[in-house]
Amino acid sequence: NDTERLARVRPGDTVGALKRAYFPGQEQQVRLIYQGQLLRDDTQSLAALHLAHNSVLHCHISQHSPAPAPAGPHASADPMHAALNVGSLMLPLFVLILAVLWYFQLQYRHVFTATATTFLAGLTLLFSFMAFTMYRR
Repeated sequence: NDTERLARVRPGDTVGALKRAYFPGQEQQVRLIYQGQLLRDDTQSLAALHLAHNSVLHCHISQHSPAPAPAGPHASADPMHAALNVGSLMLPLFVLILAVLWYFQLQYRHVFTATATTFLAGLTLLFSFMAFTMYRR
């Protein structure tokens, strides 16, 4: 709802302490986001996040309390709760598509015009730039 809160914290404070101090009783429903990253570890100190003066933390408060985390990576056998993360498949899918297009370009040069080859090279450069920018951390 675009509510702003000013939090005064010390570098030694943890994410969990911040949640407890500013969202008492709602700690399990609060998700904090800093620089596009979800802060999942409540024991992480704010100094480890490199928070500067006047940094902005985004907060999402869920209406429902989250279910307890499964004990292991494959603990949930229920297909309703074990959702496939399609977003993680996009990078390999685009790499595969570009690889197939480059294979066809090299094997069947007579089908590809100069414009198509230039477009393919530009698309490859654009995709490479975006992938390296997103995953450079």
